[in-house]
Amino acid sequence: MPTPDPNLDQAVRFLESIRGRRSVREFSDRPVSQAVIEHLIAAAGSAPSGANKQPWRFVAVQDPEIKREIREAAEKEERKLYEGRANPEWLEDLAPLGTNAEKSFLETAPWLVIVFKQVRNPEAEQGSEQVYYVNESVGIAVGMFLAAAQFAGLATLTHTPSPMKFLAGILGRPEHERAFMVIPVGHPGHDSSVPDIRRKPLEAIMRVDRDRSPNADEPARPLPSSMPTTIGG
Repeated sequence: MPTPDPNLDQAVRFLESIRGRRSVREFSDRPVSQAVIEHLIAAAGSAPSGANKQPWRFVAVQDPEIKREIREAAEKEERKLYEGRANPEWLEDLAPLGTNAEKSFLETAPWLVIVFKQVRNPEAEQGSEQVYYVNESVGIAVGMFLAAAQFAGLATLTHTPSPMKFLAGILGRPEHERAFMVIPVGHPGHDSSVPDIRRKPLEAIMRVDRDRSPNADEPARPLPSSMPTTIGG
């Protein structure tokens, strides 16, 4: 009889929760308490960072007027993307997702969490003003935020209008902060739907030790697992 593995049990439970995470573009206006958002951001703030500089700032927006301003500015940039900035291949890749320049979720979702990266450290107690591995550090924190929101039963979307300089102006952020991502947070709308996409199976994204196959691009042999290897759907 196999020895119980509590670490595997916990990993299985987490996977069962996170594998249901999907990007949602139709949100309900059902309220989410500020306390919930605070806990999600606190979870994200526990992420590792280069030299522990914690080069992130999470701005949580619930004010309807501010959300409207953000939507108008974001849609202005998105129209430029769809009308000329994006090459045909990019637009073709976006087509199955059904996206367009209209971003109504920026007003409908009860919260927008705008993540900023800090290009210098303004806090003397954390040492010099220099920061390290900023994109990597903030990216990890964002991933932890998304996982925490999923665990809390909430829907999210990663939105990156380009360029995003308008966000610093609307939200009054200092010069050393740069917008990194906009994350609407809330509950899915009653008629919300998501594209029919599949996650890559485990054997397509994982290798153990050295890849000894003559062609590294060839699919690896399926890995033994106590769970199905295909994640998502």
